[in-house]
This record gives sequence, C-alpha cells and structure tokens, in this order.
Amino acid sequence: MKSRIAIENFKKIDELIARKNTGKPAEMAVKIDCSLTTLFTYLSMMRSMGAPIRYNKYKHTYYYEEEGDFVIGFRPK
Repeated sequence: MKSRIAIENFKKIDELIARKNTGKPAEMAVKIDCSLTTLFTYLSMMRSMGAPIRYNKYKHTYYYEEEGDFVIGFRPK
C-alpha cells in the first residue's frame, strides 16, 4: 500500500512540476497531502532517478530544467 501511495504522489508531483504550478514547498506538500519532510524525500528520490528538478524562488515553483517525462514502471522490449 505504501508503494502505491508513493507512486501516486510521484504522479501528482510530476504533473504539478510539468505545469509549473507547485507553489512554495509547504503549499506543494498540502496539494499532495504529505508532510514537508516527505515532499523533500520524494523530490530527492525523483532527482536520484534522473529528474532535473529545480526551484524558481521568484516564481515560487519547481520546474524541470529540461523537457522530458518522468515515467515509473516497466516497459517491455
């Protein structure tokens, strides 16, 4: 169950980042219904998987430094 929640939160985070509509970290944590600590853990995990996540302190939003898709799952050959 925990892994399903994490995957759903990754999807929500990805959508917010792609739209550049995350808000400040505390606001984003509320949007995905998690603690600030958990949010930072998710962002760290996503970065370790290659997501080029940055934060714009003037626009108060996270964004991807380059275009791409954050994909979780198995892709058969």
